[in-house]
Amino acid sequence: MTRHSPRGALVAVSLALFCIQLDFFGLNLAVPDMTRSLSTTTDHVQWVLSAYMLSLGSLFILGGRLGDIFGRRPMLIGGIVVFCAASVLCALAPNLVALVVFRILAGIGAALIFPIGIAVVANAFDDTARAKALGLTFAIANIGTAVGPFVGGGLAEGPGWRWIFWMLVPVTAVSAAIAVLTVGDSREPNAPRRVDILGTVLLVAGLALLSFAIDRSGTWSWGSLRTLGLLAASIALLIVFVVAESRVRNPLIDLSLFRNPPYVLIAALAAVTNIGYGVTIFVATLYLQDVRGLSALVAGIVFLAPAVLVALSGPIGARVKPHAPPSLIMVSASLIGALALAGMTYVQPWLGFVPLFALAGFGFGLGWTFANLATQDIVDTDRAGEASGVLLTVLVSAGGIGLALVAGVIAALERSGHSAQFAYFASLRVVAIATVAWAGLMMLARFALSRRGLVPPLFSPEARGSTSPPPRQP
Repeated sequence: MTRHSPRGALVAVSLALFCIQLDFFGLNLAVPDMTRSLSTTTDHVQWVLSAYMLSLGSLFILGGRLGDIFGRRPMLIGGIVVFCAASVLCALAPNLVALVVFRILAGIGAALIFPIGIAVVANAFDDTARAKALGLTFAIANIGTAVGPFVGGGLAEGPGWRWIFWMLVPVTAVSAAIAVLTVGDSREPNAPRRVDILGTVLLVAGLALLSFAIDRSGTWSWGSLRTLGLLAASIALLIVFVVAESRVRNPLIDLSLFRNPPYVLIAALAAVTNIGYGVTIFVATLYLQDVRGLSALVAGIVFLAPAVLVALSGPIGARVKPHAPPSLIMVSASLIGALALAGMTYVQPWLGFVPLFALAGFGFGLGWTFANLATQDIVDTDRAGEASGVLLTVLVSAGGIGLALVAGVIAALERSGHSAQFAYFASLRVVAIATVAWAGLMMLARFALSRRGLVPPLFSPEARGSTSPPPRQP
């Protein structure tokens, strides 16, 4: 018999999110080991990462909406079970093709867990405790993000890449058991128990093509006919999706979500912080191994420094939330991350590099974590899964575009004769400058919205939120 327990729900969701983050960031450093083990090339092994991101990024919104419609408890438990089973299959995969297929299955499970899990925790706690609960949830998830390179690098150099997946199995199994025993059900009460099939097909196809074009842009180049053709097809499908959604009674996405200025502002700021976070992890991994000459294991140890601060970003975000508007907190987080990122390119001694690396992780990590916290306060809790799914889709898509562009810049600089260090540092400086510029633009946009009465003035009591039920303004 299920006993609803908010703390149990928090533990179950936190463990599942920890595994998702550890899975992806840990596997990056295992690519060379997988290449040797499977007797293939690095380009082919990249599909192990790409297939996962394709399924994950294209199914976030559907996953969140399924929880809103059919109940978050069964969908969350189902997602955890699928992810756990996929981890077992990945560990046993006899060849590359099987591994890629099983990674797609893992992405499907993760696409259910992430948006639904956030909505489950948000609905399990009342207004006074919700922010702290979500902050703790993201603190645990962020540990997986930051220690992933350490764990993945260590296992890849030790018993092998398959043990990354074996390690996930008991943790996800415990998460599923706790969810079965403690997670109560919640859903949108007035939604009919059916899915918008046409909207689903159009959205998933459009997002999948977009993700595929971004992923392949590094191989084909952004100006190739294949890349441009995929981008054009994805845009066309997404336009048709918007038109179709505006004409159905029960759409997959309530388009009024995009007429919510606070939500749009938060999503726009979060997109840039997620780009900064992904670029920081990606370039630092290359720099530590290619320039500093560290092994995967030692490079992973360096990542323990940002691990601590990234883990703290959740609780810190929850603590500062009542005292400042979300947009101001996120702009501040962006600036902290950008300045630390720029500083990393001007210091050589470890005494300076490692603290700045940690601070960059904290700033960008706080930005994307806080976006998920704030979203649950400015949308109707009945459609919390949908709102979370849309936000996560924006974050993943923006992060993918940012990483693809940075990878292209690095490759172009190296082809033109510049050193690897110059290419890495130049790309980080560009991202830092772009982040500062975007933060300034978003604050100007917020000021304009405030002048029109669409959001409260920045330093008014209303801007800091209240204890009244959602939706609330930033």
